[in-house]
Amino acid sequence: MVHVLEKKERRLGEKLLLKGDRCSGPKCALIRRGYPPGIHGKKKGRRRGSSEYKQLLNEKQKIRFLYGLDDRDMEQYSKKAASRSGIFSSNLTRLLERRLDNTVFRLGLAVSRHNARQLVGHGHVLVNSKTVNIPSFQVKKDDLISLKESSLKSDLFRDLEMRLKKYEAPAWLSLDKNKKVGKVVGLPENENVGAVADITKIKEFYSR
Repeated sequence: MVHVLEKKERRLGEKLLLKGDRCSGPKCALIRRGYPPGIHGKKKGRRRGSSEYKQLLNEKQKIRFLYGLDDRDMEQYSKKAASRSGIFSSNLTRLLERRLDNTVFRLGLAVSRHNARQLVGHGHVLVNSKTVNIPSFQVKKDDLISLKESSLKSDLFRDLEMRLKKYEAPAWLSLDKNKKVGKVVGLPENENVGAVADITKIKEFYSR
């Protein structure tokens, strides 16, 4: 799975931190092999100047890979964002960021979104003291996100306390590092995604 995720980053030529800390160190695939995957990737390198469609597709793919979505899910989120009042990019950001797996990642309780999705799916995560095993579950303001006591004692979280000491959650979340409990205190904004991809291009892609 590590190599599958890294190929996605190499294909787009962008660090998406799909494997957490691995992506920020010398083991990062883009550092070791900064060219597209495939037998001709190194020879051809990255083409300069691509079509408008390719540029829009790349932005869509960045968001899709970042949140671990398939094409159908990505399109459904785009439709929901477009159907709501307000700014499309803000609506889409809030839908994606408030996924439970992403929230667990943003709280620092998982090393990557992929890891967070596994934790949620395997029943390690609680929302308001109740087990929720649906990664796409939408959290809302005042929801409390925590980990099962029994899970905290497992090897899955042996490094959690050390990681949380130097971790700061985004402004829309609060985190009690001692209790390892997070709370939704606001709404996520575009800057949570904007550094990696231009989320405003998603609507343009699906409008073609």
